[in-house]
Amino acid sequence: MVTSRAQSMEENRIKLIASARQAFAEKGYAAASMDTLTANAGLTRGALYHNFGDKRGLFAAVVEQIDTEMARRAKVIGSKAGGKWPGLLAEAAAYIEMALDPEIQQIVLRDGPAVLGDPSQWPSQNNCLQVTRQAIEDLVKDGTLIAVDPEAAARLLSGAAFNAALWIAASQSPHTVLDKAMSAFTAMASGLLAKPVTTP
Repeated sequence: MVTSRAQSMEENRIKLIASARQAFAEKGYAAASMDTLTANAGLTRGALYHNFGDKRGLFAAVVEQIDTEMARRAKVIGSKAGGKWPGLLAEAAAYIEMALDPEIQQIVLRDGPAVLGDPSQWPSQNNCLQVTRQAIEDLVKDGTLIAVDPEAAARLLSGAAFNAALWIAASQSPHTVLDKAMSAFTAMASGLLAKPVTTP
């Protein structure tokens, strides 16, 4: 009985997040009606309050889900780049490029900071920050990067990537902005290298 109740609660949670994700992407946080998104999930407002506390809590769960998916996708891309430093740059580039996705633009980049505040305090962003910090620490130890504070460098690189994504999401010409942002980000990040990159 306990197991079936827990399973039912988890199923309701999944339904609400899926319904809210669609509503927030299509209408934005402010215009998304709690009655509509709960009805679309086949549930009541009571289920929403029980699982998430309020609309903001549900939105936070949606942002965490999407942001975690983005980090996983970026990690897969980074793992194919051929080395720790190229991998770190590829992950950041992949994250920035995801700002072209309309769902990510609306939920994570437009409404996210407005509703949830400082992105560096989001659990999903903080997890990414710690992974980046560890990667930088390893790269400093093996001599790839200059002797820089790993947390400071991780925060600055993560912040730059997120702000590049915000710029793309707010632009009328996102592809043009993407090219500019990628070029500037790579140049800035490469300043951390112990030895300049030479092109053959």
